[in-house]
Amino acid sequence: MSADRGPLRRALERGEREGGSIEFKERLTRETHLTEGRLESLVAQLRHRILSGDGEATYVVGVTDDGGIAGISPAAFSESMDVLSLVADEAGAHIDDVETWGVGAGETDADEGLVGVATLNEGSVLEADDDHIVVGTAGHVDHGKSTLVGSLVTGSPDDGQGGTRSFLDVRPHEMERGLSADLSYGVYGFDDEGAVRMDNPHRKSDRARIVEEADRLVSFVDTVGHEPWLRTTIRGIVGQKLDYGLLVVAADDGPTKTTREHLGILLATELPTIVAVTKADAVTDERVEEVEREVEELLRNVDRTPLSVERYGVEAAIEEINEQVVPVVTTSAVTMSGLSVLDELFERLPKTGTEPGEFSMYVDRTYNVTGVGTVASGTIRSGRIEAGDELLAGPLADGTFRPVEARSIEMHYHRVEEASAGRIVGIALKGIDEPELERGMVLLPRSAEPAAVREFEADVMVLNHPTRIDDGYEPVVHLETVSETASIHPEGGQLLPGDTGTARIRFKFRPYAVEEGQRFVFREGSSKGVGTVTGVTETETTE
Repeated sequence: MSADRGPLRRALERGEREGGSIEFKERLTRETHLTEGRLESLVAQLRHRILSGDGEATYVVGVTDDGGIAGISPAAFSESMDVLSLVADEAGAHIDDVETWGVGAGETDADEGLVGVATLNEGSVLEADDDHIVVGTAGHVDHGKSTLVGSLVTGSPDDGQGGTRSFLDVRPHEMERGLSADLSYGVYGFDDEGAVRMDNPHRKSDRARIVEEADRLVSFVDTVGHEPWLRTTIRGIVGQKLDYGLLVVAADDGPTKTTREHLGILLATELPTIVAVTKADAVTDERVEEVEREVEELLRNVDRTPLSVERYGVEAAIEEINEQVVPVVTTSAVTMSGLSVLDELFERLPKTGTEPGEFSMYVDRTYNVTGVGTVASGTIRSGRIEAGDELLAGPLADGTFRPVEARSIEMHYHRVEEASAGRIVGIALKGIDEPELERGMVLLPRSAEPAAVREFEADVMVLNHPTRIDDGYEPVVHLETVSETASIHPEGGQLLPGDTGTARIRFKFRPYAVEEGQRFVFREGSSKGVGTVTGVTETETTE
């Protein structure tokens, strides 16, 4: 809810005039305003307001015809925005922004009246296509990961002090204000004339412009380079439907323990990966060659084949990249060397993360947005979703799934009518309160018959452990967006470092949606391992 009432005050002062762009509405209802005849009248009215405002109209909702503050309930305001959105769609427009203010309090928050200002712009909501790849970045802290991506998405060289890194700072107030899913911390794209880049990534309108103008999108999902936040890195890699990994290694530092750890996670999840040697401008040519050799040795030590793009070319990298072949590119965000190679790779690499079948999305973050309601953000795992689709959300703590409706969908601050696998989206949900929705829950079609799983069987491999894994060992399991403590019960009672075997794994606190074939990572302290689900045990629900 906005504190600054300036937009409301200015709209009321300008008033509702015959030839103006401002319209006052006390409330809009489906029963009254979507009837035949009334809808056409509202569409014509909106077109007139947009024409008068040179492509933009302002609707003040919760006020009387003469501009008096009436205030309506949150439920009535939410319905009004639904109706206004449908009217805008018919008028070839879309709601760009909504701000709300409380106008008095009842006995509970639900009794508080709302008044809001909705800004509508000319142009229909974006019809999203499927040509969109999602890249997960990884690498040691200060190795230039954010700086490299900042230069890619803006086309601007760095100042040598990490200046372009600031473009990618995630600002909490942007996350809290609107529906948009901002899991990715950078986006750019390509059209027939080449790269379409952001002028100022701090502006949400700039991100929306990229989504609207580009024929092909590239989103970057951030991970964290500090060792204490490896859990967050695992979530960024395992929890999103990534197409490729981008591992950075600084030429002045070379591969580190964290580099090896991040590489292990990328490869364990079978993600095709590119290695970018960064900061080539900061060292001698001899040092660059030395680090390139270290990277190639590191890859060979984990049974991967390095492919030098400088030696073999972009065409070979595109044809050969897979879980076993890893292209290596040397770059500098200061001189921009090597960035055109990454551009060409990201423009031409095929999408890999899509899965056929029905819609599914694991929830990564949740928000409560005034006038919109509960919002779930995440990366669509499979299938397609359209605004208005009826879904199931769950499992809840008792193992049940809640019927919900996808009221609207947004991607990079741009509203879309539908989205498909691989898209990073925010979905406004009707039928569930934000506190009930948790990371690790899944959204599925209403027709699905999902199982709540507390326990599953898996093939596991221990990557690292100081001693051995005994029966009942409790690491954190990262599966899709689930991050939950679980107990591991190896067949035979124990597993040693480097061992592979079968194990029964049980979530400690609550059930989740788990399917055969899903891969996961488990970690506790310096102990790490990976696994694949081979069988599930359904949880009995509590009515």
